[in-house]
Amino acid sequence: MWDKPQLLMWFANLLTALALLLLFYALLFLTVHSPLFPIKRIKVDGDLVHVTREQLQYVIKHELKGTFFTLDLDKARVAFEKLPWVRQVTVRRHWPDRVEVNIEEHKAMARWGSVGLLNSYGERFDAASNDQLPTLEGPDGTEKIMVDGFVELHKTLLPLGKKATHVWLSARRAWRFELDHQLTIEVGRDEPVARTARFVTAYPYSLGRLKQPFEYVDLRYPNGFAVRLPNFKPAAAKPENAKEAALAH
Repeated sequence: MWDKPQLLMWFANLLTALALLLLFYALLFLTVHSPLFPIKRIKVDGDLVHVTREQLQYVIKHELKGTFFTLDLDKARVAFEKLPWVRQVTVRRHWPDRVEVNIEEHKAMARWGSVGLLNSYGERFDAASNDQLPTLEGPDGTEKIMVDGFVELHKTLLPLGKKATHVWLSARRAWRFELDHQLTIEVGRDEPVARTARFVTAYPYSLGRLKQPFEYVDLRYPNGFAVRLPNFKPAAAKPENAKEAALAH
């Protein structure tokens, strides 16, 4: 080997290249971890209604560690997403010393039974709310189905000026809802929107004219619906003639 100058030259060039590569890596490591590149500004954007300044400051103080180069963006994103009402977060670096955090809050659409809230995407989340929200109840995994169904139901009920305040979906996918905390309407499985639309159309000419209050409507009929009246007492039938009247006494 030592009597082969060309091979020695190649070996020397290789060692030089490795030394330069190690030097470059060391300089890069020192630069990345150098305190000369601190994060000086953290900008938080988003239409924030429920997330408080104190919550944001806590996350920034305890979770955002490192320099401009070493800050773990995924870890920072997860820390912000743990806050109540936070749905989605993006974290970006902006040279030379700024980090931008964009937060999307959940928009509560309904309560999911008594265990949480649902947003407009049909996603369940845990948070506290004093707003007057409708309640949806159904099997686990049907949150998106129920939110979509509730939206259709709301549109269908608009001509009546009434709202569904409680909606149920059974394990057999049968629908039932409560109207303005007063009237329970059984819809069933088949064509729930069409059945409700027929009820809305017929209401002003039928139930809307009743002076006696009613508490339950069953729409599971092909050409009509049934109504349950509380304390309803049917009038006695009139006898057709005097003989029948006498027999009746």
